[in-house]
Amino acid sequence: MRHFGHLADDVRGRLFLEQPRAFSPDSEADVLATALGATLYSPATRPTLGADIRKQAARGVVSMVLCLEDSIADHEVTAAEANLVAQLGELSREQSHELAGELSRERSGGQSGERSGGGAEAFGVAPRDTPEAAHISTGCTQDLPLLFIRVRTASQITDLAGRLGPAIGLLTGFVLPKFTDENGGAYLEALAAAEAATGRRLFAMPVLESPELAHLETRREQLFGIARLLDKYRGRVLAVRLGVTDLCSAYGLRRSPDLTAYDVALVAAVIGDVVNVLGRADGTGFTVTGPVWEYFPVQERMFKPQLRRTPFAEAEPSGEAVRQRIIEHDLDGLIREFELDRANGLLGKTCIHPSHVPAVHALSVVTHEEYSDARDILDRERHGGGVLRSAYTNKMNEAKPHRAWAERVLLRAEVFGVAREDVSFAELLSACLCG
Repeated sequence: MRHFGHLADDVRGRLFLEQPRAFSPDSEADVLATALGATLYSPATRPTLGADIRKQAARGVVSMVLCLEDSIADHEVTAAEANLVAQLGELSREQSHELAGELSRERSGGQSGERSGGGAEAFGVAPRDTPEAAHISTGCTQDLPLLFIRVRTASQITDLAGRLGPAIGLLTGFVLPKFTDENGGAYLEALAAAEAATGRRLFAMPVLESPELAHLETRREQLFGIARLLDKYRGRVLAVRLGVTDLCSAYGLRRSPDLTAYDVALVAAVIGDVVNVLGRADGTGFTVTGPVWEYFPVQERMFKPQLRRTPFAEAEPSGEAVRQRIIEHDLDGLIREFELDRANGLLGKTCIHPSHVPAVHALSVVTHEEYSDARDILDRERHGGGVLRSAYTNKMNEAKPHRAWAERVLLRAEVFGVAREDVSFAELLSACLCG
């Protein structure tokens, strides 16, 4: 799979100086953590769950969470589990059947390989003489998003892993809600047991959202306890997620669509402390993802939109129409919050509506200026450090202090690509919304 793979080749060629590279569920953990992007949540009760996964993949979604926790009622859990197992089982069979048919046509000299994206690569399976050949064993997952199940209890992890059978091959891991230093060990031990039983590499994404984290008197102890626990299982932790909705609930708060999480002082303080302890760039930290944006259309606005017209003036296609669509979907608030996420050390975003995905992915593309700065910084650092003026002549690039930032930018460039010098985020967004 690759970001923006749903766009036509000529569109990608027009937008990208360096196109996003392909990755798979078997890629290195740091690549996958960066590639999560807009992680779309879906209740596991949906009767068309398998079809929904396919549909969202075709629209550019690369990571999804199938939720058995707060998105469904308590009395729905048993039925949701059964639906999840059945839907993923059917999806696995469909994928395997399609893959077998495609490979059979290839072996018999059929014409399928002549079309763009044809052959085994249409299903994410690489030829055996490439480095990606090792992914053939999990080839049925390659044209689907990275899939995670959000459980309620640790015991669900091993139970579902057993019930899924071969469909476990569709999963990248599990999301662990309300994670604390007290209950986290049980979750991670269950994940290790499921991994051992199935032979499938499985990742954890703990969600930090408990009242103990919200409350000042217990936050420090919780964070350092969680840090010690995650370090013990470092190889299995893909990213740490933030549950801002639950954190707000500890104080009876809810932000409006005109405000970001950073406008809520209590939440902003928690985010800062989480990044301080768990998001360090010295090798001890983890990827920390941005909180959910919980609004979608049909909401009366109180404040004037803050999305300027100028960046959209020359965007193609139909820049002003795209700007209006963004405002109508309250995406200007999402865009503002996402920029603040990045400024505060977060990467990616939890999403609960498909309309949020294009904005997050478009804003994740590395700009030509960022790419130029990052390469210059690392080149100077390799030659002993020092300071230099940026190629854009608008800032100072200091090799040693900016090295960690530059390395993160180049990793993001690998999975999201680098925009051409004359391509703005408005044009990327327009292509994603209209392409």
